[in-house]
Amino acid sequence: MIYIDLPDMQVHRLSFYLAMEEFAARSLDLNDDLFFMWQVNPTVIFGRNQVIENEVNIEYCTRHGIEMYRRKSGGGCVYADMSNVMLSYITSDANVDNTFGRYLDMVTAALQSLGIEAVKSDHNDIMIGEKKVSGNAIYHLPGKNIAHGTLLYDTDMEHMLKAITPSKQKLSKHGVESVRQRICLLKDYTSFSFPEIRKRLREHLCSTQYTMTPDDIQKTEEMEKEYLDKDFIFGTKQL
Repeated sequence: MIYIDLPDMQVHRLSFYLAMEEFAARSLDLNDDLFFMWQVNPTVIFGRNQVIENEVNIEYCTRHGIEMYRRKSGGGCVYADMSNVMLSYITSDANVDNTFGRYLDMVTAALQSLGIEAVKSDHNDIMIGEKKVSGNAIYHLPGKNIAHGTLLYDTDMEHMLKAITPSKQKLSKHGVESVRQRICLLKDYTSFSFPEIRKRLREHLCSTQYTMTPDDIQKTEEMEKEYLDKDFIFGTKQL
């Protein structure tokens, strides 16, 4: 598998990485599956068919500088920040079930190689024991599939809770404790640092790399404009 690299260490908006997935799927013909990892500043990302007002505490996100984006895949609403890593897998296997199964198997095996007792669930999650450490979704394009997901190392639990679904129950201390009981953080199951985990995942999954060219980046930024369209984000426009 080929790792898709960027030529610098710049942290982009989440919308850029969604566009980067789509650019890679549509335009990079490298005769192998593709993979990359990315991190973002505090951001909420929700599924294609979700109603933002039902999923996101817009007032809280605005007040705390948490960005909000819609993706083209289905699935639920998640919070991301620089203390977790997002995974993107692009394949020319157009079978959705095959793609999802292979992607989850690969990530699970990579975590197991670090001594982490990770297993995939029937709900396209990756679990450690009874707790979720990774949620995932898939986006189908003609002849291609993009599988992507979260991988929690550490995160701001208060932001994670309050940025998503502004119910009074979830805003309580009990709500924070309840969510913490359902999810887990890699930092609690390994002595590896976050940079070391990312490094080892890349080495386990990929044998070579492709670095995006300035032209690739320019085309990705053009695609990104769709994800930045306010009508798309707020649900009044379908792409």
